Amino acid sequence: MAWASWGCCPWLVLLSVCAWGHAKPMDLRRENVRNCSASPPYLPVTVVNTTAQLTALRQQMRTWNLSAYIIPNTDAHMSEYIGEHDKRLTWMTGFTGSSGTAVVTMGKAGLWTDSRYWTQAEQEMDCNWELHKEVGSIPVVNWLLTETPAGGHVGFDPLLFSIGTWKSYDTALQGSDRELKPITTNLVDLVWGSKRPPVPSEPIYVLQETFTGSTWQEKVSNIRSQMQKHRKAPTAVLLSMLDETAWLFNLRSNDIPYNPFFYSYTLLTDSSIRLFVNKSRFNSETLQYLNSSCTGPMCVQLEDYSQVYDSVQAYASGAVRIWIGTSNTMYAFYNVIPQGKVIAETYSPVMVTKAVKNSKEQTLLKDSHVQDAVSLIRYLVWLEKNVPKGIVDEFSGAELLDKLRSEEKFSAGPSFQTISASGLNAALAHYSPSKEVHRKLTSDEMYLVDSGGQYWGGTTDITRTVHWGTPSAFQKEAYTRVLIGNIDLSRLIFPAGTSGPMLEAFARKALWDVGLNYGHGTGHGIGNFLCVHEWPVGFHSSGLTMGKGMFTSIEPGYYQDGEFGIRLEDVALVVEAKTKYPGTYLTFEVVSLVPYDRNLIDVRLLSPEQIQYLNRYYQTIREKVGPELQQRKLLEEFEWLQKHTEPLSGRAPRTTFLASLLAASTLAILGWSV
Repeated sequence: MAWASWGCCPWLVLLSVCAWGHAKPMDLRRENVRNCSASPPYLPVTVVNTTAQLTALRQQMRTWNLSAYIIPNTDAHMSEYIGEHDKRLTWMTGFTGSSGTAVVTMGKAGLWTDSRYWTQAEQEMDCNWELHKEVGSIPVVNWLLTETPAGGHVGFDPLLFSIGTWKSYDTALQGSDRELKPITTNLVDLVWGSKRPPVPSEPIYVLQETFTGSTWQEKVSNIRSQMQKHRKAPTAVLLSMLDETAWLFNLRSNDIPYNPFFYSYTLLTDSSIRLFVNKSRFNSETLQYLNSSCTGPMCVQLEDYSQVYDSVQAYASGAVRIWIGTSNTMYAFYNVIPQGKVIAETYSPVMVTKAVKNSKEQTLLKDSHVQDAVSLIRYLVWLEKNVPKGIVDEFSGAELLDKLRSEEKFSAGPSFQTISASGLNAALAHYSPSKEVHRKLTSDEMYLVDSGGQYWGGTTDITRTVHWGTPSAFQKEAYTRVLIGNIDLSRLIFPAGTSGPMLEAFARKALWDVGLNYGHGTGHGIGNFLCVHEWPVGFHSSGLTMGKGMFTSIEPGYYQDGEFGIRLEDVALVVEAKTKYPGTYLTFEVVSLVPYDRNLIDVRLLSPEQIQYLNRYYQTIREKVGPELQQRKLLEEFEWLQKHTEPLSGRAPRTTFLASLLAASTLAILGWSV
């Protein structure tokens, strides 16, 4: 899946790094939007009246002596997907998009969002709100300077501002005679009151040992060992992101859409383990599993979720040093820990540790991709038979694919909302169909499906683009060049420690050669029944360099505006490369196991090395997925697989891979980055 904000990535900090990601379905029709300049103003039926919310919020602002109040579209854990309980921006504005910032003053209210959502915002917001077609703190601050008086206070909830977001606003406001004022009582929550959806209360359960790489005791011991070896000798690690705690204790639940997490924090010290959570959600077996009835260093002390701020503040008053990851910790905690007692590094030790999968976790993720391949192959076979009949649309197709995945053993639902896009819709990077807005699938258009599943052993994400009719020469060329980028990066051998931007240049080289490109990142990390976007693995400049045992997506694409879109995405494991001479070199082992569309491949553009790689990959698919199809008596799907993995052959230009290597390296050195 092409990405902008990861479920396990602090996207508020990294929006400039991430190019785009999975978004809510948006109504792509430009008609039926509000017209606030008309007399009387025209408002479509999709608009929400927000007068009452704004009146009540402004009353609270007067009480707190505020000139403005900032409302980000996030939760206290920087989650990509947020639960109904945390959709404050939606409740205040009516806008349901997944990215945006709202600001309310005593006289005006504004929403800032990116181009994905401009039409949607005009369809959902009433005339109380101005739409600002910009993102980032600078445009917001510039507006604040004109709409608030000198000496005014700009309020915000410090539990909803990352450290980076706070710094950007604070820096921009310096010298303006306006003060950024943290208020730990969320004013929207006060106004929302009893109408606010309840906090999820489903049970928090233990992930079976079969599906975990290590026990929670082993993980705790590992993190404590890192604390002891750290040159600054931290006495505690604070974990704020939901996947950190879920991973550490091998616990899961369903508080967040598409992610098996539960609201929680962890304060792991050198002598205690404090888990902040709703204790009532644990059954007696889980309490026993956590050793919650004792007080030793390997006993988990359960404390109420709402007490984390006060507890961290109390702990920080002692002779301690608290290790935090600045990319994934909210300003509230950073502000309450004295500067001399905070050890601030980009990533927490848990984020770095879970990025590298051990041998059991690798096996679990690989097995999950075999299951996932069966689902997607079943879907592609069904499409091949039914699209020509004219009975399939984008939405019904996506629903069927989700259903097929749900039939797999150990399935826990989709890992994100399926992107099912036909023709020109596929050129819209964030498009997902809805029941109301979708296109028919036809044999005359390309079809892009980007989807993934959650399984107890691992998370999956794969994209395939197909055409059931006669593609144009340009479509075949574009597809083949995207495929070449996927192949060249997947088979690349590179020195350990090579930067992400230099590596991802190989995915773009074949497109660059003819003046084409794509506007999103080339890859993201992926978890073991955790996040589909697992930070901080990827090819971006601010992530970790690739290391053995990491999983990343490889997903080049091309998008012809108003016509079609292409993306080919696989998940790959970083492994040691076998080289002629000694050295620490790495390469990728692709674990996604679905063939590409032969109808769209122009073999003449492929080098002999690329054809050889593709044929080896197809043989691997046969060996790993074929027996699974046969065992389950999916004979039609097995025949389809055999047909679509037949070896490719053809005359190809003799361009060597070395030439491609040198060219891509040169372009990377010249400064290409994402």
